[in-house]
Amino acid sequence: MTFLLHFSFSFFSSAAFGFIANIPRRALLASGFTGAVGWIIYFYLNQLSHSIAFPNFAAAFIIGCLSIFFSKKKKMPMIIFYIPGLIPLVPGGPSYEAVRAFALEDPNIGFQKLMVVTTTAISIAGGLMVTSLVEQIINKWLRFRKV
Repeated sequence: MTFLLHFSFSFFSSAAFGFIANIPRRALLASGFTGAVGWIIYFYLNQLSHSIAFPNFAAAFIIGCLSIFFSKKKKMPMIIFYIPGLIPLVPGGPSYEAVRAFALEDPNIGFQKLMVVTTTAISIAGGLMVTSLVEQIINKWLRFRKV
């Protein structure tokens, strides 16, 4: 039941963001699926490791791989699937809590929450970078193999 609930909400949040961002309608289901799979990966790895860096990195990597797959399959740019897919991973809650703590003059809590936001952002960026690197290596290997 938990799996279905998490999958559904993350699917609809990604697809709804894609709709609001005005991506092509034929990409909405794929971007929703990408976000849902990324969130499921994050959720279960977070349960296992009690960390924020590795689950975010792994989820961003999977989202990047799915984005590449759907971009080739639907002949659309990767970014159309990647950005809506990241929506469930965005650390909105800790960002709000950090700003609120600084506003209420509690800098220790503010810096703790800011570190959570920074770690999450770096992990997501690292996942995308590794995805792009793996794609480039595979493309070079395929080109080399054809020659």
